Amino acid sequence: MSENNSLIKLVDMKDKGRALVASQPLKAGQIILRDSPILIYSAIPLGGGAAAGCYCCHCFRTIPPNCTTTTSCPRCSTASTFCSPQCLSIAMSTSHTPFVCQALSILQASDSPLLHHPHDRHLQARFLVAAYNLGMVSPSHFRTLLSLQGEPIIDEASNFLHSLIYSVCSPFLDSLRIVFSLDLTASLLSKDKLNAFGLMDPFNQDKERSVRAYVIYPRASFFNHDCLPNACRFDYVDSNSGCDSNTDIVVRLIHDVPEGREICISYFPVNLKYSERQKRLKEDYGFSCDCDRCKVEANWSDNEEEDMEAEDEDMEEDGDDDIGKEESDMEKEDNDFPHAYFFMRYMCNKENCWGTLAPLPPDVARCSKIMECNVCGNLSNSEDLVDGNS
Repeated sequence: MSENNSLIKLVDMKDKGRALVASQPLKAGQIILRDSPILIYSAIPLGGGAAAGCYCCHCFRTIPPNCTTTTSCPRCSTASTFCSPQCLSIAMSTSHTPFVCQALSILQASDSPLLHHPHDRHLQARFLVAAYNLGMVSPSHFRTLLSLQGEPIIDEASNFLHSLIYSVCSPFLDSLRIVFSLDLTASLLSKDKLNAFGLMDPFNQDKERSVRAYVIYPRASFFNHDCLPNACRFDYVDSNSGCDSNTDIVVRLIHDVPEGREICISYFPVNLKYSERQKRLKEDYGFSCDCDRCKVEANWSDNEEEDMEAEDEDMEEDGDDDIGKEESDMEKEDNDFPHAYFFMRYMCNKENCWGTLAPLPPDVARCSKIMECNVCGNLSNSEDLVDGNS
């Protein structure tokens, strides 16, 4: 963990491995981590056509219609679009080097064997191109990537992808300064699977939210999962806060956290049922969750879960006289339904959003009472919903 981040520290926890804990008492809304990506790659399938021109291939901001500064890579035929000459110039020496141009052009050619494979395989190929390019342009970041969680799994997919990527990497292998091997390719794929965050399209309540890009952050990757998290992530991909900082991840506390407590985020929306959460965690991350909420819900039927959700909605509509009580009351270990108060207090009630609410960063004297949704961006307080945009 970065030396200048005195709020949290990296520790080894029994049965959980590496984890992030509070190194001092922390307040609701406090920003505990702001992290920049070491690797980012598009979530659009190779040969994605018009969809590839919807956002910049460097900063990943939305490109507005009739944008006059839009430009394309002059070296390749990958339909790589950039929002400005500045983004193109930066990308050509970092994320869109001659190697990337050549590799993506070959991989999306009409005779490429990859085009007959599913979307997930396209994304894995994009990741491997980005990862091996990272090894050429930033060996230190490549070593950081290799230090993250994930053990190699040699299977049909890794064999196919290794052979495929070798065919486009071979002219550049001397630049890698590493031993290009099947084990390395398989190891990289596992790092992506266990550590990548999705950079999402803006919220639209009329359609399902889609992933714009996948990002690997060197420090945020150490946050473990909890189905009742005490922190949540924010990203502001379409902000105008500089050329690169819009892809940073910001992690804020949902409520007060005492010194020594582990800080966890949820890897998906908190409204998922127990069976859905367990299936997703096992398939995507290789573990089963036994957090306090899961221990309670493990013996519930789906009908009981639906009944609890209905009760939570009634509580939201009727209000709660105790909504201003201390946050520690929510965390009582003997609470039979640990998620009831969480849903009422910390889950966005905007239709089809299911985002998590966290207070705005506190000032020196007091905590903020204004809550921000990490999905739709709306602001709210304990009584009224206020339309807002961070």
